[in-house]
Amino acid sequence: MPATHRLTAPAPGWTATTDVIVVGSGVAGLTAALRARAAVGRVMVVTKAMLDDGSTRWAQGGIAAALGEGDTPEQHLADTLVAGAGVCDEDAVRVLVTEGPDAVRRLIATGAAFDTAVDGEILLTREGGHHRRRIAHAGGDATGAEISRALVAAVRSDPAIEVVEHALVLDLLTDADGHAAGITLHVMGEGQRDGVGAILARAVVLATGGMGQVFSATTNPAVSTGDGVALALRAGAEVADLEFVQFHPTVLWLGPDAHGQQPLVSEAVRGEGAHLVDADGVRFMVGQHELAELAPRDIVAKGIMRRMRETGAAHMYLDGRHFGAEMWEQRFPTILASCRSHGIDPVTELIPVAPAAHHASGGVRTDLRGRTTVPGLYACGEVACTGVHGANRLASNSLLEGLVFAERITADLAARQAAGDLPERTPAASGTRAVPLPAPEARAEVQRLMTAGAGVLRSAASMRAAADGLAALAAQARDHLAEEKPADPRVETWEAANLHLVATALVGAAALREETRGCHWREDFPDRDDLRWRRHLTTTLDAATGAPVTALEEQ
Repeated sequence: MPATHRLTAPAPGWTATTDVIVVGSGVAGLTAALRARAAVGRVMVVTKAMLDDGSTRWAQGGIAAALGEGDTPEQHLADTLVAGAGVCDEDAVRVLVTEGPDAVRRLIATGAAFDTAVDGEILLTREGGHHRRRIAHAGGDATGAEISRALVAAVRSDPAIEVVEHALVLDLLTDADGHAAGITLHVMGEGQRDGVGAILARAVVLATGGMGQVFSATTNPAVSTGDGVALALRAGAEVADLEFVQFHPTVLWLGPDAHGQQPLVSEAVRGEGAHLVDADGVRFMVGQHELAELAPRDIVAKGIMRRMRETGAAHMYLDGRHFGAEMWEQRFPTILASCRSHGIDPVTELIPVAPAAHHASGGVRTDLRGRTTVPGLYACGEVACTGVHGANRLASNSLLEGLVFAERITADLAARQAAGDLPERTPAASGTRAVPLPAPEARAEVQRLMTAGAGVLRSAASMRAAADGLAALAAQARDHLAEEKPADPRVETWEAANLHLVATALVGAAALREETRGCHWREDFPDRDDLRWRRHLTTTLDAATGAPVTALEEQ
């Protein structure tokens, strides 16, 4: 059935038409655009800022694939399943690890240049949770920037791909049968395409990235406001595993009041031999896991948080002083420059670190072809829940996931095109309810509530407080609408509405899962319960109220 809810926005003032819309311009979106153009025809890429402003260019460590001698997809599979803490979809992981190596080779053929040895072989490193060196990197610690550069260049050189920058996607358009028929969007200053418009298409691919901005401190850029997940929920799609938000263990600590995007200190620094220590120099991860500092991220983040609580410290330290200046300059130039810009020299000093929100393991639920539960709507990359990550993402699997599942989506589009199953669609007449918009300042309040109530450490009481605060914000928006004093429909209020919806859904799922698993850590339920909880939680929007409803998947 057609979507039942939409953001409050002016009626579209202009309309464009294409074959496939790709929303987002990271590794997943740009790969989907390039492959869809070859498979289907006209493609339009819609991106919120500039083409290279998503999360991909911030990725430091690299991309994981079984490319090294002695490594196999089966070993990569095993490491991924362990990190995912029992709720990975093994079929999805098998797709990832078996198709991954060739996907990386196609990325290289597209123009991405990875670091190589003198014999031309790709240099590989280790990261947390990996038992082998299988992380390919570029520019030392600038892998995402190099991948983004190559894909952006390829997209810009293809005249059949149209790019719409500075555009915030608003809602999905559907036809009378509930099939995706396009999107509404707001373009900020693009000549004739200015303000709210509509793009009609035969299929829509969401590749909008994550939702890290739902928390006060995150490694995600400012554009990561959960727009894709919120759009999918309003369109009637199913989302899954929202409670599993990975907090990266080693984010540069800039003080107790730091907020927004924080500098990442890549897992690869520990992969090359840096140690986690407390203020007394004690390597507190030794003895907690066989891989010590290279344990899966959820275990390392919990280890840091426990040591902080035991010692009363606001952060821990990363010690890479034994690397020496030459290694820092050649292997980790980006991190070195970032640290030095904040007054810390890793060559001679300890690096203060603490966990911060990093990657959403859950998202819009898809099958192995990237299809969501709304016909004609696909999702890939961090916005999607493919089942690969389970309860905790294995380091450097995210870029690979974006590559592999973007290619799978375009293979499905090509098959549908050949079968005559991609006709033009006519959007149904609007019968949806407009969502009251919160005030722009609600964004900061959502972040405060989520950081305090649903951050690294959670409990029933903390999440109840977060849920109550979010409900109060929703009531305030409804009251302002009833009083004819609604918030203006603009980028700031649309983003606040998206963050509020995603936060509400996340808290609902996290409160329901009464166990500790992967990156979901409940202090009131400290144990993992496979008998009851080794299943997914799925969330949809109630058609009547517009509230997220979460349920435990049946076995």
